[in-house]
Amino acid sequence: MPSKPGFRSRLKGIFSRSDNASTSTKAQITQLDGLHEPANSSTLPTASSVPIGTYNALASLAEQLWDRAYDDLKAQDAALIQAYEKILSSKLEATGSGQNIIAQNDAHTRRNQMRQLIHHGLNKTAKEAKLKEAIGIALSTKDIITNAVQAVPQAALAWTGVCVALEMMQNPIAATKANREGIEYVVRRMNMYWELSGVVLKNTTKDGLSGIRGELEAQIINLYKVLLTYEIKSVCSYYRNRGSVLLRDMISLDDWIGDIQSIKAAERVFHDDFEIFTRLETVSDIKQLVTHAKKQSTAQVTKEDQQCLRDLRLSDPSDDKKRIEQTKGGLLQESYTWVLSNLEYQQWRDSEDSRLLWIKGDPGKGKTMLLCGIINELSNQANHMQSGHGVCYFFCQATDQQLNNASAALRGLIFMLVKQQPSLIPHLRKKYDEAGKKLFEGLNTWIALSDIFTAILQDPTLKSTYLIIDAIDECVSDFEKLLDLIVHATGNAGVKWIVSSRNWPIIEERLRFAEQKVKLSLELNAEAISSAVTFYIEKKVQQLSDLKGYDEKTCSAIREYLFNNANDTFLWVALVCQNLARYPRWKVLNMLSTFPPGLDSLYERMIEQMTAIDDSSASSEISLCKQTLAVIVSVSRPITLQELGCLIEIPEELSADIEFLREIVALCGSFLTIREDIIYFVHQSAQDHLYKNYDVIFPFSLKDVHRNILSLSLRAMNKILRNNIYDLKDPASLIENGISISGSDPLSLIRYSCVHWVTHLTVTIALGMRDTHGGLLGDHGIVSSFLRKHLLHWFEALSLMQHVSAGVVSITSLKAIYAVSMQAGTYLEMKLKSPVQIAK
Repeated sequence: MPSKPGFRSRLKGIFSRSDNASTSTKAQITQLDGLHEPANSSTLPTASSVPIGTYNALASLAEQLWDRAYDDLKAQDAALIQAYEKILSSKLEATGSGQNIIAQNDAHTRRNQMRQLIHHGLNKTAKEAKLKEAIGIALSTKDIITNAVQAVPQAALAWTGVCVALEMMQNPIAATKANREGIEYVVRRMNMYWELSGVVLKNTTKDGLSGIRGELEAQIINLYKVLLTYEIKSVCSYYRNRGSVLLRDMISLDDWIGDIQSIKAAERVFHDDFEIFTRLETVSDIKQLVTHAKKQSTAQVTKEDQQCLRDLRLSDPSDDKKRIEQTKGGLLQESYTWVLSNLEYQQWRDSEDSRLLWIKGDPGKGKTMLLCGIINELSNQANHMQSGHGVCYFFCQATDQQLNNASAALRGLIFMLVKQQPSLIPHLRKKYDEAGKKLFEGLNTWIALSDIFTAILQDPTLKSTYLIIDAIDECVSDFEKLLDLIVHATGNAGVKWIVSSRNWPIIEERLRFAEQKVKLSLELNAEAISSAVTFYIEKKVQQLSDLKGYDEKTCSAIREYLFNNANDTFLWVALVCQNLARYPRWKVLNMLSTFPPGLDSLYERMIEQMTAIDDSSASSEISLCKQTLAVIVSVSRPITLQELGCLIEIPEELSADIEFLREIVALCGSFLTIREDIIYFVHQSAQDHLYKNYDVIFPFSLKDVHRNILSLSLRAMNKILRNNIYDLKDPASLIENGISISGSDPLSLIRYSCVHWVTHLTVTIALGMRDTHGGLLGDHGIVSSFLRKHLLHWFEALSLMQHVSAGVVSITSLKAIYAVSMQAGTYLEMKLKSPVQIAK
C-alpha cells in the first residue's frame, strides 16, 4: 500500500537532482536551443506604468515569493539593486547607453528579461568553455542552471544573478576563493530553494495553522532576500573589479564569508520554525483522522442502517474467529508464522497482479488456524502502518446452517465490509428499503446478495481490502456459485482474496479461471508444517505435564511418540493429547501405543474405546453416548446442552440437568467439545468419519434418528408452549426495545425444536418414512395435533426469538408435504391454505 513521500524525502530528491546534474558541453549547448527566448531586446519595454500591487494571480507561488523578495530588497538597498539592474541592462542593450531598462513595475516583463539574460549568459559561457582546458566549477554550474531553467522557466529571476556570475567563476583572478565557494554553495541548493515554497506552503484548511503558515512564508521570503543579496553582490563585485563605470560609487562588497554565514543563519531560522509547524501539522492531521473515523463509524449510521445490519447479520465473523481459536486451545504463533516468509504468500501479498491465494491441504493440517494467524497479521499491519486497508473474513462450518452456505458467506463478508466502511451501506439499503428483511430470505436471496456484493466491490470509494474465506469445502449449499463469484471478483483491482479448502479437484477446476491465482499447498510445504507441528507438540506436552505432573521421562516418551506418528497433522496431536489427559500418570505410557497414526485410524480407535464394555452397567452409557453422537451428527446447527436434553431419550428429571448432560458429552470421547455450553465437533473430519461409517457405528438408521428428533421436539414444545409465554404486560411490546423476563427463559430448552422441527419432518419423509397409518400427518397424528393446539403459540415463540421467517418457510414446507403425502385431503391439509384457521 504505497504512501506519499514525506517533506524531507521530497527535498532530498530536489537536492539530488541539482547535485547530480552533469552532461557533456555539446549536449548542454544543444539543450539551450530548446529554451524559450524572449523577444528581441528592442521590443522589450524599458518600464511599465502598471503598478505591481497584487502579484499576478497566474504566477506560481514560488514566482510570487521571489518577486516579493526582490522588490523588498530593492526597497531596502536601492543603490545595490540600481547598480545590479544597470549591469543587466548593459547585457540586454547592445548600445551601452548606461540606462536601466529592467522593468520596474511589471513582474511578468521583468521575468521575460531575466530569461533572455540567462539564455545569453549560458550561450556565452558554453562558447568560452570550449576555448579553455580547465572549465571546472563554471561548466558544472552552467549545466545545473540549464537543467533548472529548462524544467522551470519561471525560475529566471532566481537564477539570473548566478548566471551572470559565471563570467567571474571562469576567471580565477577576478574572484576570491571564498566568493567562488559561496556561489557554488548557492548554486547547488538553488533548485531546492525554488521548490521550497510549493512543498512547505501548500494550502491547508487546518484550524489554527494559517497564522504559522504566514510566519513560514515570511521566513522563506527573508531567505530568498539573503540569497538574492549574495548573488547581486557577487555580480556587482566582479564588474567593479573590472573597472566598470557603473559601479564606481559602490562600497565594499567582499565580505563573502559573512554573507554565506547570513544565508546559513536564515536557513537555520527557517528550519527551526518549520520543525514546529510540522509537529503541529501532524497533531492536526491525527485529530482530523480521528474525527473522520468517528464520522464514518457513527454519524453516517442511522437507525434504519442499524436495523438493516441487524437483519443482515447471521453471525459476526469476528466472534466466530474468537470462538474457533478458543475451541482449538488458542492460536500458537509458531504454527503460522512460517507462511509469512513463504514465497507463494509473499507473491500474493506484494504483487499487484496476484489477486487470489488458494491454501489447500488435507484435514487436520492447520488451515483454519493458519488463516486466523494471517488475519491477525494483516489486521496488525493495517493498524501499524495506518494503510487503511480492510480485512474481512468468513469461516464456513458444515455443521451449522448459519455458516454452511454461499448466502451466509456473502452476508458475513458484506456485514464486515459495511461495518468497516459505513459509506458502503447505500448499496445494501437500496435493495433493503424495497424488500426489508425478506431480502435475505427465499429463493432469490443469492441473486440479491451477489448483486449487492458486486456493487460494493466496484465502488470507487472502497478502500483496499483483503477478503478471506476459510474451509470453502464446508459450504454445502451453492458451493459452485460462491466459487464462480470469487473468480469473477478477482478482476477488481482493490481486492485480494484468500480461500482455504481441502484438496478437492472440483475447487481447482473452478478456480483455474481466477485472475493471477497463487496456489499454496500445505503438503508441498512439509518442512515448514513439520516445524510448526513440532512447536505444537512441545506446547501440548508441556500443558499435559503441568496438568498431570509428568516427570521428564514421561514427557520425553510422549514427545517422541507424537513426533514419530503425527504425520504433520495438528489435529492428530490435539486428539491424542486430549485422550491422554483422561488417564492417570502411571497408565499413560502403556496407552501411548494404542493411538495409531492417521486421523481415520485414530477415530476408529476412539470409537472402540468409547464402546468398550467393562461391565454390564456400561451398556446404558454406551447407548446414551451413541444416541448423543447420532443427534449431533443430524442437527442443523450446533445445539446447547439445554437443547440436547430435549432431543435424547433420558428421564425427564435429568433433561434440564446441565452437569449430567455435560457428562454425557464427555462420554463421547474426543469427538465433541463444549464451548460456552454449545456442543461442537472437534473438527469437520470427525463428523465426516461418523457419516462415512454410520451403519457400522450406530445400531439405528439415520431416518430413525430424524424421526426421533421430530417426536421429541413436538413433545417438548407441547409441554412448554403456551399463550403469552413471557407474561408480557403489553402485547404490543417491541422486541427491538428489549424484553424483560423474570427467571430463566422458558424457550431456552426448545429454541432448536421451534425453528427446525419441520426440517426433521421433511428429512424423515425424504428418507423413506411412510405414514401409512397417519401417525404423523393424519387428523390425529402428532404433527396435526400439535398444530391444532399450538400453532399460534408456536408463531408467538418464533416472533419472540425473531424467527418468524422460519415459521413462514415451515408452513410452506408443510403444505408441500401434505400435498404429496398419503394424508392428502385431510382436514388439516385443507386448512393449511389459511393457517390461522387451523387453530379454530
